[in-house]
This record gives sequence, C-alpha cells and structure tokens, in this order.
Amino acid sequence: MPLPDAIPVRYTEEEAGYVSFRPVVRQNFRPEQLLDMVLSVTGKDAARIKQILHSGTVVFHFYRYWWTGFDIEETELKGLLARFPDPDPSREFRGAECSIVAIESPATPPRPAIEIQRLALSRKRLFRRRSFWDALLAEVSSSLVTYHGYSFGHRADLYRLELTAESRARLAAAAASLAPRAMRKELQVVVNAVRVVFICPRASA
Repeated sequence: MPLPDAIPVRYTEEEAGYVSFRPVVRQNFRPEQLLDMVLSVTGKDAARIKQILHSGTVVFHFYRYWWTGFDIEETELKGLLARFPDPDPSREFRGAECSIVAIESPATPPRPAIEIQRLALSRKRLFRRRSFWDALLAEVSSSLVTYHGYSFGHRADLYRLELTAESRARLAAAAASLAPRAMRKELQVVVNAVRVVFICPRASA
C-alpha cells in the first residue's frame, strides 16, 4: 500500500527524564519530510529507517516527533532514498566551502564533539594578521585530510584531519595566541583532541 501524501505528526520539546508539559504541535508531513528527519539519525540504513517508521517516533534537534507507525515497501523506500544525496569520496576538500569545525576528544564515555562556526574561528585577535582558522588550514596543507561521508543532519560532506602530538601542540599554541579572548576557553579542548572534522555543506543538497 503506497504512503499517503500527508502523514499526521505531533511533536514537542524533548525533556530527558521528566514528564513534558510543553505544548504539543500537530502538523502534516510529506513522506520525504519525515524521511529527511529520520535520515539525520540513521543515514541510509534501510533496516533502521524501517524500524523507526514502524515504531512511530524519533528525536530530532531536541524535539520528539511521533506518528502512527507504518510499514513501507522496499521499492517505495528505495525510490524515496534516491532523492537524497549519497556520500561522494571523489569530492575534494575545499576549506572555503566549510561552515563548521567539530573538534573530537578521546573521552570515556564518548562525548559529543565541540562544534564551532567557521566565522567565529576566522575572527582575528587585535593586532594579529592570522586567525585560528588560518592555523587549521595550515595543518590541512601539511597533513592528509580524508573524506568521512555525508551528514544528513548538517546536509554536508565531512572531512577528517587526524591530529598528532605535534599538530595538537601547534593548534593549542595557535588557540592561545590567535583566538579572541571569548573563544580561548572553548578552544582548550584542542589540547586533548584526536581529530578535527570539517563540515562542508553541499550546495546541491
């Protein structure tokens, strides 16, 4: 049975560990709109997508969405997924196209990466000719940046720069000397970082 043109969805702010008293919003979603949210959680994993659509709930950007669960035929799901981008390892890294940098640390248990806007990293400290963003690009020019897939949540391609003890030390020094005062505390994470992920939105996505 084909999916309807509109799927009734309710959503409210997610409050972990508490009964939410936030207002519930009702809205009709097109199948591709609902799938867009689910892909941000699952990627193009057909089995997980089917499981979430059947369960009728997903958390996306601090909101919980729920609907009457349903099953979807393999061929219909395949057709819907074809409308969304695929990873493309042939895409070259271009720093000018990146909008966010994620700094990952080896914490146990794992912690979310610290995400910082490129515009913030590009701000120059008074009397400095370079910014911390310039320091990051300098590391890219001397190290291998590898393609790391496509993020549906960011609608962007991901590129990873693995850090060595030497590159960590250089970036930590750059953060201390180049970053504006308001950013220095946030950039202290660089001292123990294992990698930097460049998040580069795809214009056609």
